[in-house]
Amino acid sequence: MGKVALRAGVGCAVVACGIAAVAVGRRARSRRGWGRAVALLKELEEGCATPVLRLRQVVDAMAVEMHVELASDGGSKLKMLLTFVDSLPIGMSLIARSFSLLRSDQLHVCVVGSGPAGFYTAEKMLKGHEAAKIDIIDRLPTPFGLVRSGVAPDHPETKIVVNQFSRVAGNEKCSFFGNVMLGGHGVSLLELRQLYDVVVLAYGAESDRSLGIPGEDLGGVYSAREFVWWYNGHPDCKAMPLDLKNTDTAVVLGQGNVALDVARILLRPTSELAKTDIADHALASLQESTIRKVYLVGRRGPVQAACTAKELREILGIKGLHVHIQESDLVKSPTDEVELENSRIRKRVYELFNKAATSQQSNPIMGQRELHFIFFRRPDRFVPSESSLHISGVRLEKTSLEENGDSGRQVAVGTGQFDDLNCGMVLKSIGYKSVPVDGLPFNIHQGIVPNIRGRVVNGAQLEHTEVEHGLYVVGWLKRGPTGIIATNLYCAEETVESVLEDVKRGLAASGSQKPGRQGLLQILENKGINYVPFSGWQKIDSVEKLRGQLKGKPREKITDWEELLRVAHA
Repeated sequence: MGKVALRAGVGCAVVACGIAAVAVGRRARSRRGWGRAVALLKELEEGCATPVLRLRQVVDAMAVEMHVELASDGGSKLKMLLTFVDSLPIGMSLIARSFSLLRSDQLHVCVVGSGPAGFYTAEKMLKGHEAAKIDIIDRLPTPFGLVRSGVAPDHPETKIVVNQFSRVAGNEKCSFFGNVMLGGHGVSLLELRQLYDVVVLAYGAESDRSLGIPGEDLGGVYSAREFVWWYNGHPDCKAMPLDLKNTDTAVVLGQGNVALDVARILLRPTSELAKTDIADHALASLQESTIRKVYLVGRRGPVQAACTAKELREILGIKGLHVHIQESDLVKSPTDEVELENSRIRKRVYELFNKAATSQQSNPIMGQRELHFIFFRRPDRFVPSESSLHISGVRLEKTSLEENGDSGRQVAVGTGQFDDLNCGMVLKSIGYKSVPVDGLPFNIHQGIVPNIRGRVVNGAQLEHTEVEHGLYVVGWLKRGPTGIIATNLYCAEETVESVLEDVKRGLAASGSQKPGRQGLLQILENKGINYVPFSGWQKIDSVEKLRGQLKGKPREKITDWEELLRVAHA
């Protein structure tokens, strides 16, 4: 019986499309023309024994599903009906209210960014507010952020979280809009705030911190983020002018997990990488690479190294790799001993360094790949080659540790002693940086959006801040580029708690009659933005996996913008 009713409702909605299309197509700008159109809809309501409100809900649901196909006949009629309803004169407000999709308690939420922070936020919102409708937008045609473009290809277990995120995207109350930029030629923050009750910014960090030293713009000097995006198939870095064939030495500045990732990719046998989802162009370059030595340079000592034991153990375990650590760098000060006692993680890392130093061979054998850990050094300048266009080395200043009275941390200070390290490539792993958008308060020095438990605030001084009601932040944009994927779960929980508290107190609009998804669709259409729905991503996903099967790997990533869009809309 329910199926019959549903077919009848859909049939009535389709008829409504046809009648409205005729009415709108032929109407005059007179009240009589509008009256005739309304009379036709009234007849339809009585003939189908279905309220206009229900018909309007069915039509809107069909419109969302068919939006990509608006060029088709049915799509055009749906579009015309929506235009008719939204254009009703003020005098017909009673009928317009009958067409409204918005329930009094419905909460329209837009999440900007589809990485872990964005999806955890969407998941928590869906669980925390039963009337929430979530739209996730991302500038890329593909979802999942750094899980896709940041996690190393030889860490497939870390990427399993996309299954959880896919279930969130499959929720009927959640929609994904890829290929939609915030700002620029996309959708502005102001527009989103006008469309949605709640806007949560989760677009992460897509830029890099700068060292601010001479030679940083020389050829051969790259950020680790660019290199990671390059080997992970990010469409922005496919054409990165990376030359791995004209040097045997690379220097990585930094000793955190990202630094260890890029060093491992440079040193790991390509026969092992070929079984991963590494981008095809990256694998081809690595197979031809002449790099045999990688130096990981840190400002402080092994006690303060920012990597985790898991990452360090993995790179130390590469087959056939010669690891070199100066045993003198492992000497601990009393303050170091206190740090190790207070941190089990640091103690494990230090023990791994110590074991590697004491068990290493004195010298590498011919052709063996080498990994050198350089402690107590900071970059002073990049040394140019004879052409002055490309790097030929890094000048490093020796450092010593001093205790900072305010923080209690040991900080590196220069000693005025320098030495040069020859190399043909440098990867700066000194931290990611978020970028601001128009209309968004932003702390340029910290690279974050000022916030209180995820609530965006405006004002330089804490005592003079003003909360931007309805605007929230989560993830790296909220706290800086720190933590692992799971860190974003707790970060999202805090932000969602703030959202729900504000909704309960009436500070974040609920039932404010904002258009939400319907308004976003209209803006995207008006601006000619060809967005990618989650079904489009699923097409990309299927093609990549099929191509990967042919090469004996999990997937072969599509790395070209135009091809991504073409496959998504096939």
